[in-house]
Amino acid sequence: MTDAYIYDAARTPRGKGRKDGSLHEVTSVALSARLLNAVKERNGLEGHAVEDVIWGNATQVMEQGGCLARSAVLLSDLDERIPGLSINRFCASATEAVNLAANQIKGGAGNGYIAGGVEMMSRVAMGSDGAAIAVDPQLAMKTYFVPQGISADIIATEYGFSREDVDALGVESQRRAIEAIKDNRFAKSIVPVLDQNGLVILDHDEFPRPGTTMETLGALKPSFKDMGEVMPGFDKIAMLKYPHLDHINHVHHAGNSSGIVDGASAILIGNKEFGEAHGLKPRARIRATAKIGTDPTIMLTGPVPVTEKILKDSGMSISDIDLFEVNEAFAAVVLRFMQFFNVDASKVNVNGGAIALGHPLGATGAIIIGTLLDELERRDLSTGLATLCVASGMGAATIIERV
Repeated sequence: MTDAYIYDAARTPRGKGRKDGSLHEVTSVALSARLLNAVKERNGLEGHAVEDVIWGNATQVMEQGGCLARSAVLLSDLDERIPGLSINRFCASATEAVNLAANQIKGGAGNGYIAGGVEMMSRVAMGSDGAAIAVDPQLAMKTYFVPQGISADIIATEYGFSREDVDALGVESQRRAIEAIKDNRFAKSIVPVLDQNGLVILDHDEFPRPGTTMETLGALKPSFKDMGEVMPGFDKIAMLKYPHLDHINHVHHAGNSSGIVDGASAILIGNKEFGEAHGLKPRARIRATAKIGTDPTIMLTGPVPVTEKILKDSGMSISDIDLFEVNEAFAAVVLRFMQFFNVDASKVNVNGGAIALGHPLGATGAIIIGTLLDELERRDLSTGLATLCVASGMGAATIIERV
């Protein structure tokens, strides 16, 4: 089959996902269009240059409803003949957009695509779509549904991660992110967000919290203890599914869980002919993609089996991977990944992760692929794997290889 290459990776800064966040006044479609314009300008794309724009977002209601991808194309300076496809695989929506585009190219369905996603969490609240997995009693009872924070605490309990373990990962994520920002490691990919007058609204990630220590995190109360132990008592539901657990150790809180932020991301993907036609040099090859379904109660263990699958499908082993991006939805997710594969922590999320930088749900998958590529280039390494846990029990992964 035809190889699919990454020609460019761009993202907006991540703004705090609150009403006082810098990006709060920017709509989802406007932020998406701004990034599409940047990809067009950075790569000299003219006319019907790409086959499609595949755009992910996790909460597809209100301004993020309809076919946001097509709306973003029409608001942008891209040719109106370029269509748009909106997709939703929750936290892996942008990963799936990239993977789908790559596999379309490999299968011969077009020479070039723009793939990525957006999430404006300050404007369209997580959960505001009333997802059936959380609100339909018949489905919730069948799946022993519990909120994600409870699922993260189940992972910590099941695999022996203490409050100190998860807090230490949170502190390290902050340390690495601050170091990366000071070293300007994200500059290659970040596209500043401007207002209508061309003035900068935001040109840097505003979520990191310098000065985070074990002591400051130790002062925080577990975020999911009350919903687990009091009303509606989700711990009891979980223990019906896992009767070998006599309790759930609640260790996660805002300091060791992913931050709520606004942001968008985009990857320009094409075959060899696409690069030649536009005078572009490929930066990496998308070697393999994978997705998988997992236990919907513990929900967040997907990075382990999907990594096993993608390695098996591509004839690789874990030792073939130079760097890993494992989305820091919750600290225990990353700790479980490293524990299972016995991966050195120095190879995982080397520039910090979503705990420090934030997790704009529908955009994160493409963000971490771009971050991974930038860091492979900076270190002159070859191969990287990006993976995420996914709500309701799924996992997604992508392996890229520099060319």
